[in-house]
Amino acid sequence: QVQLVESGGGLVQPGGSLRLSCVASGSFFSINNMGWYRQAPGKERELVAVTTSSGRTNYADSLKGRFTISRDNAKNTLYLQMNSLKPEDTAVYYCNAHITRRESGPVFSYWGQGTQVTVSS
Repeated sequence: QVQLVESGGGLVQPGGSLRLSCVASGSFFSINNMGWYRQAPGKERELVAVTTSSGRTNYADSLKGRFTISRDNAKNTLYLQMNSLKPEDTAVYYCNAHITRRESGPVFSYWGQGTQVTVSS
């Protein structure tokens, strides 16, 4: 089984920062793309940022400059550094990973359970 577990969410004041983490565990061969998505109440899930196994990154245009995605391949861990947070960043943040469970096997998409980020004074 493969598990993605997020942590680091919480309540923060506008202008503050948070760092989210997502650890992949279980039995697998390799992790390909990893990314962060978020879903605000009453809205669809949207892309925040993604990164490839080689470190290439892509961000939602509206978040460039405030959010930074990174990963530690040795630790199977994905990070999201969020700065200058705004109330509109309030959402459940989900980790996603494309994982190959065996060599030359198919790629599956896995999701974490989500971590709540609330930006409020």
